[in-house]
Amino acid sequence: QVHFVESGGGLVQPGGSLNLSCKTSGFPFSVSPMSWYRQVLGKERELVAAIAFEGYSTYEDSVKGRFEISRDNDQDTVHLQMNDLKLEDTAVYFCNAGLTTPRYLTWGQGTQVTVSA
Repeated sequence: QVHFVESGGGLVQPGGSLNLSCKTSGFPFSVSPMSWYRQVLGKERELVAAIAFEGYSTYEDSVKGRFEISRDNDQDTVHLQMNDLKLEDTAVYFCNAGLTTPRYLTWGQGTQVTVSA
């Protein structure tokens, strides 16, 4: 059974940093592309960053140069380093497999990121 467990969110001031983690299980992580999504209440979930199994990564325009996605194939974990956080980064962040669309219907509980002065 597929599981995603996100962690690392919190309250941070504008310009601050957070490092999110997503521990996965139930599918072949090392050969799976992985992605981070975020969702604001009342809006659709949006793709933020993705990483192929060989390490190639892509980013949504608003986070380019500020966020970095990485993966640890030994720990079946994907990370999202977020720097220079802005108010508009406030959202619940989720991970899933897939490069452009979520592969699995299952989602984790997400981790709340709040950027506030």
